[in-house]
Amino acid sequence: MAEVSLVTDCDCRVSSVLGRNTRELGKQYLFDGSPETCWNSDQGTPQWVALRWKEPVAVTAITAQFQGGFCGSPDTVVEAGQEGSSNWKEIAPWHLEDVGTEQVLHLQESHILSRLRITFRSSTDFHGRIIMYKLDVLGYKV
Repeated sequence: MAEVSLVTDCDCRVSSVLGRNTRELGKQYLFDGSPETCWNSDQGTPQWVALRWKEPVAVTAITAQFQGGFCGSPDTVVEAGQEGSSNWKEIAPWHLEDVGTEQVLHLQESHILSRLRITFRSSTDFHGRIIMYKLDVLGYKV
């Protein structure tokens, strides 16, 4: 079975948007495929992106692209949650590099979940801002 992009069927939330300017810097730009648009968080830590699916999915990899200088630090974590629970369980650390190129996290095993959160405990930006141009989650519908 081939991996597919799972972001087309999910709801997304983010921790913050710079100046609350969701029209120009909102979460919708994580998935629009344009290299000209981005999600830009406000300052402060931690920052996060959370995805939720109506039905469980099996996640095998996550792809992201950041603005150099505004990237999550190497202490970023990927967490999973199940519908109906407010608890999050860390499933993998993501040792991000401060670069503007695409970065991929291949999970050791697929994780069946209905909620996924990427938590940026700190940022390479002095003020804790994250600028992300692209986010994709790969896996399978179960």
